[in-house]
Amino acid sequence: MPQYDVLIVGGGHGGAQAAISLRQAKFEGSIGIINAEPEYPYERPPLSKDYFAGEKAFERIMIRPAAFWAERNIDMMLGKRIDTVDPAAYSATASDGDVFSYGKMIWATGGSPRWLPCEGGTLPGVHVVRTRSDVDAMFVGLDGVAEVAIIGGGYIGLEAAAVLCKMGKKVTVLEAMDRVLARVAGEPLSRFYEAEHRAHGVDVRLGIEVSCIKGQDRATGVRLAHGEVIPTQMVIVGIGIIPAVGPLLTAGAAGGAGVDVDEYCRTSLPDIFAIGDCAAHANDFAGGMIMRVESVQNANDMANAVAKSIVGGLTSYHAVPWFWSNQYDLRLQTVGLSVGYDATVLRGNPEARSFTVVYLKQGKVIALDCVNMTKDYVQGKALVVDGISLTPEELADTNFTLKELAATFNPSLP
Repeated sequence: MPQYDVLIVGGGHGGAQAAISLRQAKFEGSIGIINAEPEYPYERPPLSKDYFAGEKAFERIMIRPAAFWAERNIDMMLGKRIDTVDPAAYSATASDGDVFSYGKMIWATGGSPRWLPCEGGTLPGVHVVRTRSDVDAMFVGLDGVAEVAIIGGGYIGLEAAAVLCKMGKKVTVLEAMDRVLARVAGEPLSRFYEAEHRAHGVDVRLGIEVSCIKGQDRATGVRLAHGEVIPTQMVIVGIGIIPAVGPLLTAGAAGGAGVDVDEYCRTSLPDIFAIGDCAAHANDFAGGMIMRVESVQNANDMANAVAKSIVGGLTSYHAVPWFWSNQYDLRLQTVGLSVGYDATVLRGNPEARSFTVVYLKQGKVIALDCVNMTKDYVQGKALVVDGISLTPEELADTNFTLKELAATFNPSLP
C-alpha cells in the first residue's frame, strides 16, 4: 500500500498549490497528488478564453512544467480517481482498486459541470467547459459549425460567446434569469455586458426556459419552453458545477452542497482538509455566510493556509476574494463579494467602456467590479479589506483616486 505523509486528491489549482506551498515551506515528508485527469496541473480560466481561442498552446497554461513535480519529489498519479475514503484506517481507495495510506489528506477535487436535465441533454454536440478534454472536444468539427447555442449567461457562457463571435459563428445565449451575470454582479454590470454582446452580434435572450435538445445522432436545435426551436450545430452548457465531495460525505464528513470546513479548512473528519471550489466555509467577506467560492484565488489561498497549518501550526484562511473575466477587449476585475449589497455607485462612464461599480452594504464598501479600470481594482482592495464607509458622492467622483479616498478615511494607509 503506497503511503504518503500528505495525500492530495485533485490536481487543479488548489491541489497543485498545496504541494508547491508545502515544499516552499521546507516540508520534507512524502507528497502524492491523485488527479482524475490524465494531465499535469494546468490553469482553468484560459479554457474558455485564450486556450479556446487558440491563442495559447496547452504548454503555456500548465501550472508548472512536468519535470517540476519529480524534481521536488512530488508523486503525480494521473488518470486516477478516489472512490472511497476510510477515515478510521487513514486510507483512500481508487476506482482501479489501488489503496493509499495517508497521514493527512487535502481534498481538492473541485466539481463536475452540470449537464442539462432534459431530453437530449447529453447528445453529441452538447458540450461543457471544465477540462482540457472538454475544450478539445469542441474543436473537433468546429469548422463545420455555423450556429452555436450557449445555455447559461454566467462568465463561462459569456466568455465562450465572445470567442465564438470572434470566430465568425452565429451565437445565441439563453439565460433563465432576467439578466446575465445575475448570480455574481449587480444590474448595471449585467446590462452593460448584455449591450456589449448584442453590439457584437450575439443574440442574448433572457428569462428563457429550455425544454429539450433536438437531434438524433447529434444536437441540431434547442427547443424552448414556448415552442421555438433555435437551430444549432453546437450547444455549450454553462450552468454551474456539482461539488465533487461524494466520497467524503459517504465517509461521514459534514456537508451537503460541498464539504463543510472550519476556519482552518479542516473537515469534520480527522486530518482531512478540503480546499477550493468544493469547500463550504464561513467567508469573512460575506458577513460569515457559509458558501463555496469558485475562483483561482480561493483555491490558492486556501492551499497556502493548509500548507502552513501542516508545517507550522494552525493557520486560518482569511483572504479577500478576487476574480477576472476577459470578453472582447474588456477586462473585468472584481474584488470582494457583493453578496447582500444594498446600494451601488457608478464610477466612470460605461459608454466609454471604462467604469467601476462599487457595492455598498450599510454604507461600507464590500466589493468592486472594475471594467478596464485596473487602478480602481488595485486601489479598491483596501476599501474592501478595511470596510471603509464613504458617501456615494465621494465614490462617484473620479477626480479623486480610490487610494486618496481611502487615505481620507484612514490616514495611516500608505
